[in-house]
Amino acid sequence: MRPIYFDNNATTPVEQEVLDRMIPYFTHEYGNPSNTSHAFGWTADEAVKMAREELASLIHADPAGLVFTCGATEAINHVIKGMAQGRDSGHILTVATEHKAVLVACETLESSGIETTYLPVDAAGLVSVDAVRNALREDTLLVIVMWANNETGVLQPIAEIAELLKDHPALFFTDATQSLGKVDVNVKNIDFLACSAHKFYGPKGVGALYIRAGLQLPQLLHGGGQERGRRATTLNVPGIVGMGVAAAISEKRLHTDSHAMAERRDRFEQELLTVYPDAIVNGADAPRLPQTSNVTFPGVRAGEMMAEIGRIAVSTGSACASGSGKPSHVLSAMGVNKESAQGTVRFSMSRHTTDEEVTEAVRLLQAHAVKKHEVA
Repeated sequence: MRPIYFDNNATTPVEQEVLDRMIPYFTHEYGNPSNTSHAFGWTADEAVKMAREELASLIHADPAGLVFTCGATEAINHVIKGMAQGRDSGHILTVATEHKAVLVACETLESSGIETTYLPVDAAGLVSVDAVRNALREDTLLVIVMWANNETGVLQPIAEIAELLKDHPALFFTDATQSLGKVDVNVKNIDFLACSAHKFYGPKGVGALYIRAGLQLPQLLHGGGQERGRRATTLNVPGIVGMGVAAAISEKRLHTDSHAMAERRDRFEQELLTVYPDAIVNGADAPRLPQTSNVTFPGVRAGEMMAEIGRIAVSTGSACASGSGKPSHVLSAMGVNKESAQGTVRFSMSRHTTDEEVTEAVRLLQAHAVKKHEVA
């Protein structure tokens, strides 16, 4: 039987409508949008403009503020390294549970004199607005807080932090990679935002960076004048088209999908806890994405358990670092000990997850629990 795919925070399937709209730009509408001296280039340029408008609508942004990238990691590096370029001192403020793309990029700046403060979170995974306020310094250049955590789904108080920073010269950057298509995302009072198409049913290899009007960032890539001189390289037209279509579908379906996913997640957690009454849903006391369950099974090694079950595709840690063998830095920051972190599984559903899949996943987990009890 086909495995049950509960790893949608790692990547989502491409919608058929997205794929259908992309294919012509591989086959016969293959012009370069930078060359508008003929119809092939015009067509490609118009397709990119449409995609920019579709993505901008999803995040309530001005299309002119969007720069297409190869993904959120590039966008993150562009902002962090761009803000530090040409400086030999300064301060960045971020959170201990950020994606590794943020944490590692900040670490690379230490040798150049840029200091980073990593704010703690509480047991639910939330950073407090007061902690941000108290950690701000006169030389703080950038505050980075992700919209939703990729492991736990915990939603940070983005609007409140953005409001706080209106009265401070520091710029505000949020990684919204996990949020698009799941919760409403609005760039009001936000200076920079990063996202990736493959997290909301678009293709891999394409993402975007939102830059608020009036702000300038040094180029990360040098060469041609693409993207209004902000990113040099030939645009990935099929990918960009796919991202735009995925954004349009997500905007149209946002509230319906979010409600349906939240209902399935809640049922899954409720039934799972009847099978494993000692299990802990990490982040359950915080606002969360509607389809993410991060569950600790005490006394269990999660990787071994899921391998024995076999039919449920999940992550036993961050999908971006699950092969490292190290306990999750997110869970560690939330106060989860190493042994418990090693017994933690991330289940992440999608708009395509069915009630039958939820039922079957719980049945498989229950069968494993019974088997282990019999062996013991």
